[in-house]
Amino acid sequence: MEHFYLSLLLLFVSFVTLSLFSLFYKHRSNFTGPNLPPGKTGYPMIGESLEFLSSGWKGHPEKFIFDRMAKFSSEVFKTSLLGQPAAVFCGPTCNKFLFSNENKLVTAWWPESVNKVFPSSTQSSSNEESKKMRKMLPNFLKPEALQRYIGIMDNIAERHFASGWDNQKEVTVFPLAKRYTFWLACRLFISVEDPNHIATFADPFQALASGIISIPIDLPGTPFNRAIKASNFIRKELVKIIKQRKIDLAEGKATPTQDILSHMLLTCDENGQYMAELDIADKILGLLIGGHDTASAACTFIVKYLAEIPEVYEGVYNGKYDHF
Repeated sequence: MEHFYLSLLLLFVSFVTLSLFSLFYKHRSNFTGPNLPPGKTGYPMIGESLEFLSSGWKGHPEKFIFDRMAKFSSEVFKTSLLGQPAAVFCGPTCNKFLFSNENKLVTAWWPESVNKVFPSSTQSSSNEESKKMRKMLPNFLKPEALQRYIGIMDNIAERHFASGWDNQKEVTVFPLAKRYTFWLACRLFISVEDPNHIATFADPFQALASGIISIPIDLPGTPFNRAIKASNFIRKELVKIIKQRKIDLAEGKATPTQDILSHMLLTCDENGQYMAELDIADKILGLLIGGHDTASAACTFIVKYLAEIPEVYEGVYNGKYDHF
């Protein structure tokens, strides 16, 4: 009997060893080949994700980049982040090369983990879905269309300042800016502006935004798992709104130019096919994610610099720069 258990233990150890070796070999194989930039691969699956995230948590996300620029190359280095091999371009010359060759020498790319959060992209690919959105958005974002949003943005800004900024001795700008941009996006994309309705999206959306770009470990309690659950919840709520909008459009209670949701429902592709409800929900969710932190960060930096440069603040306050 002892020999049996010993043999079973040896078999288990051998299986684990072979599995780890296979995983490590597969991980390393992504980084072999001619003309690859210098750098290191990190651990299988994890890569250098922990170091990358740790530098961000400590408030110095640039340290991850600068350390590798000093060690490997000031122009480009290879690494492994969020389960995917990656090359990091550094400096103005490399960034000019990268952004001037989109869809020529380089194409837009997202980690495979994103497909778990946005299931409709598995129908084709994240890249194909991105191309479809780029074809659709110009009509919605034409100058004459944008002019219609100015009054809406002004109204929501006034309500936002009244509820979150007025009569406060001190405010933390970034969370407030995120609340404002999310409120504005909900209004412009799906015509939802009731604060109570928006509040039902707020917490799940924060879980999604913080977990979509994280280590793709789908286990209970991980940020990635919370992001998947949050996306499923928001998607269901969006489908309810989409179904109601279809009814409103049919009854004349909503207009084709009301928002991007109406635009998506009434726009067909080159084959005359209209998007499915889940596809529309995923695309709206992607727009909310894509514009959330970037717009919020821009608003926050504006406030920061206005506070640090009082002469510019006075000029803005007194309407000196209205013509811009």
